[in-house]
Amino acid sequence: MSDHYVKVKVQLEQMKSFEQDEEEKRGEDAEEPVLVSSPPASLSPESSSITISGTDASRASMTCKHRGKSRMKLGKDDKKSSGKHMSEVSLHGSAVSAHTEKNLNRLHIKGTGKILQGKSETNGNYVTIHHESSKSTQDTRREEGFKTRRRRPVTVDTSKAKTSLEALKISIKQLKWKEFPLGRRAACDIYWHGVSFHDNENIVSGQVNKFPGMVEMLRKINLSRAMRTMQEVFPEEYDFYPRSWILPEEYQQFSSQIRMVKDNDATVNTTFIVKPDGGSQGDGIYLIRDPSDLKLMTGSQAKQAVVQEYIQKPLLIDKLKFDIRLYVLIKSLEPLEIYIAKEGLTRFCTEPYQEPSQKNLSHVFMHLTNYSLNVHSGNFVHSDSQNTGSKRTLSSVLYRLAAKGVDIKRVWSDIIALVIKTVIAVAPELKVYYQADIPPGKPGPTCFQILGFDILLMKNLKPVLLEVNSNPSMRIEHEQEVAPGVFEYVPSPVDEEVKVGVIRDTLRLMDPSHRKPTIPQLRAGGGEHGEEIPMEAESQERSRDEIGALPSLCLKQVYPKYTKQFSFLRLVERIAALFIRFLGVKGNMRLGPTAFRTFIRTCKLSTSNFTMASVDILYIDITRRWSGATPESREAGMGLQAFVEAFFYLAGRRFKSLARREQVLSLLELCEAQLGPQSAVEDRRSVSCSRALPRAVKTQTMCLTNPQLGSPAPLRRAASQEYRLHQRLKPRTLRANVEN
Repeated sequence: MSDHYVKVKVQLEQMKSFEQDEEEKRGEDAEEPVLVSSPPASLSPESSSITISGTDASRASMTCKHRGKSRMKLGKDDKKSSGKHMSEVSLHGSAVSAHTEKNLNRLHIKGTGKILQGKSETNGNYVTIHHESSKSTQDTRREEGFKTRRRRPVTVDTSKAKTSLEALKISIKQLKWKEFPLGRRAACDIYWHGVSFHDNENIVSGQVNKFPGMVEMLRKINLSRAMRTMQEVFPEEYDFYPRSWILPEEYQQFSSQIRMVKDNDATVNTTFIVKPDGGSQGDGIYLIRDPSDLKLMTGSQAKQAVVQEYIQKPLLIDKLKFDIRLYVLIKSLEPLEIYIAKEGLTRFCTEPYQEPSQKNLSHVFMHLTNYSLNVHSGNFVHSDSQNTGSKRTLSSVLYRLAAKGVDIKRVWSDIIALVIKTVIAVAPELKVYYQADIPPGKPGPTCFQILGFDILLMKNLKPVLLEVNSNPSMRIEHEQEVAPGVFEYVPSPVDEEVKVGVIRDTLRLMDPSHRKPTIPQLRAGGGEHGEEIPMEAESQERSRDEIGALPSLCLKQVYPKYTKQFSFLRLVERIAALFIRFLGVKGNMRLGPTAFRTFIRTCKLSTSNFTMASVDILYIDITRRWSGATPESREAGMGLQAFVEAFFYLAGRRFKSLARREQVLSLLELCEAQLGPQSAVEDRRSVSCSRALPRAVKTQTMCLTNPQLGSPAPLRRAASQEYRLHQRLKPRTLRANVEN
């Protein structure tokens, strides 16, 4: 065994000299410890052995040298310790199996607590030594690696945070991130805006907490239109949104329907609530019982508003009406990721509830749950705890209901379904806004956003959606009179408990250094889909939470977690994908007449009974009606909602015998079949919320058949050719095309 010892000693000396040469080449650069996995069962640490492989092991050595640069030197004590245990060493000259070869990139020396990784001999052979203490050694190295590996702190620009600033500061401090309250020239990882998405020209990277178009999409009228579209296709799924009319364009329809009901039954006295389109904090909301009570004019202009059926039998606690403010995070549009805060707020009226009558219609403290209104009531009670006062935590209310025998799990499940369905309803138009503000290929940020859902529980515990706020208040203090005539802002324990957790955990989910693995998703219509679904984030945050002593996430992923139950509702998103495909010009949000004709021709929707002349008439008729409905729009052409109406018309014309949902689905499948399988991938990439290359339909097709286009120069040439083609086909304004 002495000869064996001499050979091993020579090998170790050669490896030490090899290490020293490598150290001189690298200079004084710091080394990052490598976390080494435990050896496989086939190479048990109990069977202490040295294995010298042949040519195959030499190849593995070369691969290892290219993969990692980390090296660790043996000290004098290590060599002494290793010498004591060399009597049990055996040499093997034959090549090892393929399974063993994968694990020949580590050297374990029994009793030393050291790990040599990727060490080869001068003759090209590879040495692996196993020892009994390998497991404890790896644990030691793993702990040292976590201690020595310091990642750069995440940077957050808070210069435009406004009312959410205090909660945001607390959250950043808890996460030990770096705040820039005045902004900075270099790009930050996260930009926190207080109101809406802006500065898209100045922000070329990072993440912004607002989606372009979210404010416009969640205005009362646009939300009602989106929900009405879904109700037409899925009436039973979207019965949680009250019946609504848009004013002033639907005043005659509303008036005639109400009078018809009263003529049939004079005892019916339905109450309606009128909400200004751009109103907030309860401003301008009032109740009516007759269409003649509507206030349609504001000066010389017609007032844009939504009138809805009033929920007359709400659930009461302490004889008071209340609503739920639930915070929802849209982490991504593509793929769609939705998180719901496990804790929310309940906001109570300050007068005992009575069913509406002509006498009490003006009693806002009885009928309206808005905090900004009730805070001015003399009965308003600022909460010192989570389960008392005029603003309480959602959990305290749910516990109280559970004590009365209410099935809380069912209530919560219904609320989750309401949230997912609502986001699916507004997502199509959000994608159109996104590609207009940040076209594919243009440098810009990725987006996420916290929304405020206002939900009312009916007496039968069914949740009803009141509205969705694109800019929910994140203030954690309230104004209080501390002396006669003296007011100041004091902390609100309930607000701080809920809102700080929502902001902190939103930041944790958007941490740019945290990348989650993905799994493929199947398409709603069957077959493989190009979308990838991130894994559940809660389990992946566990190790970091334990180190940083942070609480578990208060945000629960509900989509794509429940994608199987709700993916069939995403029909309008597929229509939006067709719409975006035929927009043609980057940054455009409306379809010109030429593009609409191209859509009809490409999908082969024209027939002898539906000629291209009929297509032009349909386009003109729909765009004129929608331009009158949206007078504030500066662009001519067909928007997404108008295109959806045209699509529904075409579906009904072509598949008359089917129900509305089957009509739309059949036409979608027909169009997608004509466009080919590649179109789905291109469309999804074109509206991706991550940065992507410029969309080039022809380039993508050519790359499949011509490998030379994989190089940058041909790609640039192909993209520029497509851009010139788009410029030639750029649709003119509606008026010019109608006149021509």
